[in-house]
Amino acid sequence: MSAGLASPADPALAQEIVPPAAQRQRMPPGVVVATVAGNALEFYDFVTYAFFAVYIGQAFFPSATPMGSLLLSVAAFGVGFFARPVGGVLIGAFADRHGRRSAMLLTITLITLGTLGLAATPSYASIGVAAPIIVVLCRLVQGFALGGEVGPATAFLIEAAPEGRRGLYASWQLASQGAASAVAGLVGVAMYGSLTPEAMASWGWRVPFLVGLLLVPLALYLRRRMPETLQATALRAPGSGSALLGQHRRLLVLAFLLVLGGTVSSYVVNYMTTYAITTLKMSPGVALVAAIVGGSVTLCCALLGGWLSDRFGRRPTMLWPRILAAIVTVPAFLLLVARPSAGMLLAVSGLLAALTAISGAACFAALPELLPGRVRATGISIAYALGVTLFGGTTQLLVTWLIAATGNAAAPAWYVAGTSIVTIAAMLALPESRGRLLED
Repeated sequence: MSAGLASPADPALAQEIVPPAAQRQRMPPGVVVATVAGNALEFYDFVTYAFFAVYIGQAFFPSATPMGSLLLSVAAFGVGFFARPVGGVLIGAFADRHGRRSAMLLTITLITLGTLGLAATPSYASIGVAAPIIVVLCRLVQGFALGGEVGPATAFLIEAAPEGRRGLYASWQLASQGAASAVAGLVGVAMYGSLTPEAMASWGWRVPFLVGLLLVPLALYLRRRMPETLQATALRAPGSGSALLGQHRRLLVLAFLLVLGGTVSSYVVNYMTTYAITTLKMSPGVALVAAIVGGSVTLCCALLGGWLSDRFGRRPTMLWPRILAAIVTVPAFLLLVARPSAGMLLAVSGLLAALTAISGAACFAALPELLPGRVRATGISIAYALGVTLFGGTTQLLVTWLIAATGNAAAPAWYVAGTSIVTIAAMLALPESRGRLLED
């Protein structure tokens, strides 16, 4: 602990507290892995669930028709989105009062329980109606945990980063999503290529979820050894967190609008697997490769966006890619619809993923820099959880409906363009935060 820093109110924080920015050294890579592990695991689970939704529906949601079973499976997955705002408020407030490390230990434990429960629950044929009830409860636990995961993890990365590298460190939050998506795609390709449909329906769909859990022991070990970044001065500061959040309500509204554009774009990228199969009539193998490409591009371009935001500022880095996304997404989709091919699908998926990742990485740095430490985790959690719940949870359903209602296969692109315009307005209203001294 630095010499001039008083002991925090919570004894759990007294073990080790990261010093002010001027005294920080480079964070060990293991700490970065531990910080983003929960978000990566949940995103891996999301993509994996989408890949195997048909088999999950057959196992837990028997119906008179295959489509009815699939719809029930997708609905059960969507339930998790509605628990996110609750988790964002409660776990975010916990992180701002008791520390980032304690909150992240709680969320990784809950995410693990939810994922393990989903993978290990017996089928409807074995235990009857208890099976779908358990699955829905697991989704609620996962949603609650992820709603509270992003805020504390992002706050930690910003607070622990060396001077001049906060953008790069914060970008790992988004880069981890790309890595998880790419790994999920690779596992999906391996499973579909090595197992028969009968084996997949019987037990094969459970394997990818168990594979994701291999990260948990390492994440728990590393998170227990993490330093604490919530400074004691923030804990001792007078006034309630809710009152302080109220003083920053304009910033929270802008943050929500920033999340809007990035979330819709991200979930349209994720939707490209289904879009390729159902609308473009491509093979599942090609569609899964699109997921791998989208995830890999997100991983690389998120880190690029973080580096660019440290060099040129948060606002230009988040703004220009979002403007390009608003301009080029519709022509790109029209070209894909006119000339559907594997190469064109990968090019469009990669382009949208790249623009979304570069812009999103700068957003992940800007928002926590503009909030005081006492409400940093809570504010990020609320903006992110609400944005993902209202728009991430509905994007795939909405674009599917738009395609059916309009007969226009390029309808997803118009949704991306429209929401991007709203987000661009919010970006223009957001102050520059690069180099800003973090407020306790």
